[in-house]
Amino acid sequence: MNPRINSVAANDDHTLRLTFTNGEIRHFDMKPYLDYPAFEPLREIVFFKLAHASHGTVTWPKEIDFDPDTLYIEGRPEQLEDQAA
Repeated sequence: MNPRINSVAANDDHTLRLTFTNGEIRHFDMKPYLDYPAFEPLREIVFFKLAHASHGTVTWPKEIDFDPDTLYIEGRPEQLEDQAA
């Protein structure tokens, strides 16, 4: 089982900065998912920024959440983000 999320910061560019239970920090881009009906409310940046960590994953109002394994596996480790900049 992959580590779970301790905290999340939602950014203006529809990315998430995730801190996991193992101490890793990863960045996850939500833009590719915003066309799915379940995630359409997240297109509104004010709503997107309501993201919070709950039960090991990221959740939003309206019972929206995201698979923590996907967030970990597809998230880019922070050190890679720093080198790409």
